Amino acid sequence: MGFIDDELQEVSKLCQNDVNGSRLVSCVRTMVRVEITKTKFKTIIVCIQFSEDYPHTPLLIELKSKTLSVKLLDGLTEVCEKECKKLLGKAQVLPLLKFIRNFIDENPLVCCYDEITAIKKILENDDELKLKQKYSCIGLKVQRGLYYFKAKIEVPDNYPVACVKLEDADTNFPPLFTRHFLGQGREIARQCVEPPLKKQTQAPFQPSPSLKVVTSFLIKAVKTLPQEHCQLCRQLCLPPSPENAETNETADMHIERLYCGHLFHLQCLVRYMKTPPFHGGKKCPTCGKRIYHEKWGLSEKLAEDRWAHQQARSRELAEGIHEGAVYHRGVEDPRGISEARRISHEVLSKSARHSVHLVETRKVNSKDLHFYPYKTQMTQELK
Repeated sequence: MGFIDDELQEVSKLCQNDVNGSRLVSCVRTMVRVEITKTKFKTIIVCIQFSEDYPHTPLLIELKSKTLSVKLLDGLTEVCEKECKKLLGKAQVLPLLKFIRNFIDENPLVCCYDEITAIKKILENDDELKLKQKYSCIGLKVQRGLYYFKAKIEVPDNYPVACVKLEDADTNFPPLFTRHFLGQGREIARQCVEPPLKKQTQAPFQPSPSLKVVTSFLIKAVKTLPQEHCQLCRQLCLPPSPENAETNETADMHIERLYCGHLFHLQCLVRYMKTPPFHGGKKCPTCGKRIYHEKWGLSEKLAEDRWAHQQARSRELAEGIHEGAVYHRGVEDPRGISEARRISHEVLSKSARHSVHLVETRKVNSKDLHFYPYKTQMTQELK
């Protein structure tokens, strides 16, 4: 028996014991074929042939995989050839198989090699993408002007069957956007691995990689949000300096994000929602999608009725101010006091009649009616 035959026997006996997750497919002089598996998506098939001058020349190696990147396998093949050159004159098959298994164990991000390559292409000079193979995670930092967002993206061992996770977020965006980045990023990742509840399709659901789609969303959001304008006043929503951004969520200049993704100042959103047209629900001025927001829960009918009621009150208040001028002219003349009282009662009667009319026609709820400000004022002055 020659050197190659002895090595083949050794490989047949020790391969599956010494190389975790290995399966010996063939072990003959013409071809040694071994399948090394850590997970379904981390599997490499190693095809080995002996050269004519073996073991004084390195093995001929070909790596295959249904899930891993071709570029990754080409690079790994070159590294394996260099390792074999270090073993000239010695048995090379088992050390090579152990080296490939160690490579898979020490580089858990091999399953998302193509995604990482694509992400690097859309990053800009100020952005950072750090691979932490030991912890199977990626450090992402995205900047736009003085605004930044940093997070750790964990890649699970059974990726892409399981989705990536966003952890340890750090940013100087207002809290609203921090919640948006994390919440939407996690939802996008979940949708990649969980089938929709209501949508029925003929083809069975297959999990898809989530790293690229989640990271692309974060990059796009951070790059575009500092340039977004309010849909009503058209001013920049976020100031150039993050220190000046409004963080009080009840303040007029706090930024509100609609479900369609467009932004309003809070005072602009309230003003827009309170003004007509109301038919069909209020719609975003930019994309035309209906507006849904947690700080606005009125139906279109109630909003329209309140607007009509407010308009009526404003008109009557203007009439009261105009007619109240008679009272000021009659202060010096005692006879003017009775005239001012008569005018005041007429104005208040108009207000009362209008309120009763609104209730009878069910345009407003009687609980929503209030005495107008000028009523109390004029009554006190007359007394």
